Amino acid sequence: MSFTSEIRQEVSYNELLDCCNRAELSALIQLLSSLTIEERKMYVVVRTENPTTAKRIISLVKKLYQYKTELTVVQKTNLKKNNIYNVKILSDGRYFLTDLGLYSENKGLLGHPSYSIVAKNCCARAYLAGAFIAYGSCNAPTRSNYHLEISLLELGYANYIVSLLKRFNIEAKISKRRNRYIVYIKKAESIADFFRLIGAQESLMNFENSRINRDFFNNIVRLDNCEIANEMKSLNAAKNQIEAINLIKEADKYDALDEKLKNVIDLRLRYPDHSLLELCEEYQTLYGQTLSKSGLKHRLNKIDAIARNL
Repeated sequence: MSFTSEIRQEVSYNELLDCCNRAELSALIQLLSSLTIEERKMYVVVRTENPTTAKRIISLVKKLYQYKTELTVVQKTNLKKNNIYNVKILSDGRYFLTDLGLYSENKGLLGHPSYSIVAKNCCARAYLAGAFIAYGSCNAPTRSNYHLEISLLELGYANYIVSLLKRFNIEAKISKRRNRYIVYIKKAESIADFFRLIGAQESLMNFENSRINRDFFNNIVRLDNCEIANEMKSLNAAKNQIEAINLIKEADKYDALDEKLKNVIDLRLRYPDHSLLELCEEYQTLYGQTLSKSGLKHRLNKIDAIARNL
């Protein structure tokens, strides 16, 4: 089961207040239904490829309205041969849509639900949950690029979803993909907030655990890379210092140097792979004197300058 399917399934089993159930059903009907007229009666027919979504719609219709439903399953003729679940709601379509805030006698079908459906924050959260169940998707938390989206047909409705998200301080953007408008969230923190918003607590935990583990691993790799880079830098510096020392010795200038520089030369030749800090520790052991990193660096620079002059 994909991560998106897990989220849908979890949210579909949430127990909500009747007002919130109504808001969630309003989103599902808005996004997944069409109207059909038979014998001068208007019926609402919901079409989805997800059995969990079909089951949720049937459950909500029965719980809120006690309407009967008729379920038919059709298999696609394409290569995947997915099932299509058609849920026909056997009731007066106008009354049903009016109660869900999707139809008005004056305006007809509405582009988004009336304000009464999402007036309360709990209902707005349920509405967004319904929108995600219908056409939402989210990358698996194991992937490095965070992306959650809801695919919609109308730009006006996409703007409406963005405004609902903004009510809860979740910033979302809109892009166009083929003939659909995509409301998407990229920030990991905002995706986590969305999971909290729609009541997907288990999915939130899976998402956060994967994110923490990945960030921890990335930090470890970053530290390892820094250590390797520092070690390579130290080794290159040591190589250059030894070349400068060899040049001085080949030019018979070693004996003319003062004792402090001779000590540093002997130390570097004895420990060609040591870092500056390690050389300082060995210097104190061999000569009984404390030498700071900056002091050692200063003497090595002097040796380098002598070699350059040669």
